[in-house]
Amino acid sequence: MNTQTRIDPASVLTSDAAIHQLLHKFAQGDTSLLEHVAETIDFRIDHYDDEADVSWQTAQTLPDLIAVLGQLAQDVFPKGTKALGIDTYSLGNGWHFTRFHQQFFYGLRQREVTSQTYITSHETDGKVDFFRETVTDIVEL
Repeated sequence: MNTQTRIDPASVLTSDAAIHQLLHKFAQGDTSLLEHVAETIDFRIDHYDDEADVSWQTAQTLPDLIAVLGQLAQDVFPKGTKALGIDTYSLGNGWHFTRFHQQFFYGLRQREVTSQTYITSHETDGKVDFFRETVTDIVEL
């Protein structure tokens, strides 16, 4: 007898989560995305199997996050980004898991690319207070 509890992703797919709204606004270039972020946030972006310096891609406060987003806009997303897919799953107790698939002109490589990332996030009172993104690939088109 299998005693493991399994979560059926179809039953927990959500578009109401703050992270889901934040990512949609990010892809639209809408600065009101900050309405979905807590004043204090534990934010970090990691890259799998990549030698890029991501030490600056961390923030602990909303002003720090604004600075990171500014540098991302300048160095990584100078022409914005297009969401190819955003799938957010509620894990319960404010936790979410999101698959974010996007296409953008990657400023550092000067090439059009697609990228798939996975984000674990937490929200309290409708605001993201924990954000861990893992960039799994950057594929040149």
